Amino acid sequence: MIFAWELFWIVVVLVVFFGILPLATDLFGAPWAPTSRGIVREMLSMADIKPDEVVYDLGSGDGRIILTAARKFHAKSVGIDINPLWVFWARLAVTVLGLRHRTRVVWGNFFVQDLSRADVVTLYLVQATNDKLKSKLEEELRPGARVVSHVFPFNGWSPLKVDAKSHVYMYKMGESENHNPAREAQVDNDLNSRSSMK
Repeated sequence: MIFAWELFWIVVVLVVFFGILPLATDLFGAPWAPTSRGIVREMLSMADIKPDEVVYDLGSGDGRIILTAARKFHAKSVGIDINPLWVFWARLAVTVLGLRHRTRVVWGNFFVQDLSRADVVTLYLVQATNDKLKSKLEEELRPGARVVSHVFPFNGWSPLKVDAKSHVYMYKMGESENHNPAREAQVDNDLNSRSSMK
């Protein structure tokens, strides 16, 4: 009888944990939506990554961006995710692919992580999270660091590169924070064309 109650409480705790986990992910960043492998390559190519540069992926999920950065671009990469299941999965992939010397996966909230070592930051979050993250990136990233966002732009920044078809925006710290009406109009056109497709 005692074993049945213990089993019952274990199941309750697991149901609550796995039921709340997606909500926590939504609260701190964005729901997990995988970036296609083609978009991953587009994002990393757009950032013009050099070997041994440090790439941070915020909300790294299954690790596809950090794995591609390490394997195809020979970068050092760090993924940060709040979901322990994705962290476990990504760490397993890093180990299986033999990339532990180039890749690290951090279980945590990227809003409290130090991003100052990043040469490139990639993200596929939601607009509200990008808006909230903007000041942290401005404070912590050094001039020349690149920020590549899929789907959601950074309001008030002018992207140096835009792929309107893939909805990828590349910013460079020290340059993109300056107001550039032509580049911002390009982003507005991209967003308007997306909303008219719905």
